This record gives sequence, C-alpha cells and structure tokens, in this order.
Amino acid sequence: MYAAVRRYEGVTDPAEAGRRVAEGFVPLLRQVPGFVAYYWVDAGDGVMVSTSVFEDEAGGEESIRRAAGFVRDNLADLLPNPPQVTAGRVVAAG
Repeated sequence: MYAAVRRYEGVTDPAEAGRRVAEGFVPLLRQVPGFVAYYWVDAGDGVMVSTSVFEDEAGGEESIRRAAGFVRDNLADLLPNPPQVTAGRVVAAG
C-alpha cells in the first residue's frame, strides 16, 4: 500500500472546506484505480490534514496530482498556503 498525507495550515473555514472536499474531491479520488481510503481531518487552529491510501504508488501519486488541481480550482479561497506533502510506502498497518 501507499499513502499520501497533506497538511494544510491557515485554513479560513474548516467546515466549508470539509463540505467541499466531501462533495467534490472524495468522488474524484474514488475513481482512481487502487483507492483504499481517504480521510480529511480538522486538527484545529486552522490546520487540516488529509490522508489518502492506495494499493500502489501510482494511485498515491495520482491522488497528489488530483488534490493539487482540486485545491487550485475549488479551495484556494479557503486554503491560502501550499500543503506540506508526505508520501510513501506503508510499512505497517492495523
């Protein structure tokens, strides 16, 4: 498995960001081959974190590409700062 974690700081409206992600981005990710799971977390204080899990690196890299496009086209007004992206092979899971 492969996971991509994106941390967004300075989120101006976490509730609206969550709504847009749930309605617009999650359906896009579910179309990526190898999709396993996706989580969008409100960590408080204007920080939100997303985690995408795929069966392989190709799916994970596609999720990073789609996330960048979705943020640019649909969330730029709510996510003013570029995310910190961490991705890699899952070496343990529970």
